[in-house]
Amino acid sequence: MSATPILHVDMDAFYASVAIRDRPELQDVPVIVGGGYRGVVLSANYHARAFGVRSGMPSTRARRLCPHAVAVSADYEVFSTVSAAVIETFRRITPQVEVVSLDEAFLDVRGAARRLGDPVTIAEQLRARIHDEQGIDCSVGIAASISVAKLASRRAKPDGVLVVPPEEITSFLHPLDVGELYGVGEKTQSMLHRLGLITVGDVAHTPLRTLQRAVGQGLGSQLHELAWGTDRREVNPGRAVAHGFGHGGSGGDPDKSMGAQETFGRDVDDREVVLREVLKLTAKVAGRMRGAEVAGRTVSLTVRFADFTTITRARTMREPTDVTQEIYRTAVSLYDALGLQRARLRLVGVRVEGLVPRTLVSRQLLLGERDHGWSDADRAVDRAVRRFGSAAVGPASLLSGTIR
Repeated sequence: MSATPILHVDMDAFYASVAIRDRPELQDVPVIVGGGYRGVVLSANYHARAFGVRSGMPSTRARRLCPHAVAVSADYEVFSTVSAAVIETFRRITPQVEVVSLDEAFLDVRGAARRLGDPVTIAEQLRARIHDEQGIDCSVGIAASISVAKLASRRAKPDGVLVVPPEEITSFLHPLDVGELYGVGEKTQSMLHRLGLITVGDVAHTPLRTLQRAVGQGLGSQLHELAWGTDRREVNPGRAVAHGFGHGGSGGDPDKSMGAQETFGRDVDDREVVLREVLKLTAKVAGRMRGAEVAGRTVSLTVRFADFTTITRARTMREPTDVTQEIYRTAVSLYDALGLQRARLRLVGVRVEGLVPRTLVSRQLLLGERDHGWSDADRAVDRAVRRFGSAAVGPASLLSGTIR
């Protein structure tokens, strides 16, 4: 049995690669995906990244850094379709697949070794198949644990494979900045830096009890395990997966929420225009939830004003739902409760949180007698969209201009 059975497979510049794969004239030029005139960058290819462009960056700054970049629109339907095909490729290798987001997953290939070979051979087979079938590249990190495999795939980019054998874990990990540890965010990184713990090695060589006193018992224990590469969390195929798209970035915990947001081309103070966008975003989020077979209880609405002040309000429903109209009604009630009265808005976003697998939710409790027809309508729309594309069908109010 291999000592490094965990693979982390991460698509290279996924959204940009998908957006330009059928446009050969863009293969060797900087490309930015999404953003619009005032939004933020969804993705950038490696040519654009060389100029400092990064996802989540305001598009105005991206244009200053790379004024000759080509901007392309984001086609979320295509992204989801490609992602589903890639995930199916993973599952043809092994059922032990934990999907982290649309463009990355962990695979435990212990059960596939006899049939397909060692982890490196499996990784190369995966990379070749994804390139041939989807026209995009990926990088793979291979290690004994999830956290080290994740870091290895980052070091393998772009378009590479990196193995970290057990005997090389400390020499690989300890020179890294603590912010690179899997799951360590900016706040934790800043806190550790303030304590004088700059590298992973600094954390590793701090006595466990000292570390626990400084950052808390639970976090201290977790950081200690990560720093020595001794975490043993297993790949969990049953983990609920949710990933939010947004023209302005998704944010949030990708495993527990789904959302989308839109930056208006100009500031908006018309309730009808705002709620039309809320409905469009809600339909998009609910459709993705149904595609991922999850439902959620908490709906949050985010609004950003012309002066960039941003507020978010949330409401928890009685039961989890994936029904567009239920989510939309809750979002509308949140908007009206703000009492904005002609306030000028720059951005609006909708998010559903507390996601659980759809199979764990009773249909009667989820839908209720009154909304059964809405659920049927949603699924009919989903079938039509899969067959004919996203422009084929949608809420009538988005066509008529009437908000209900």
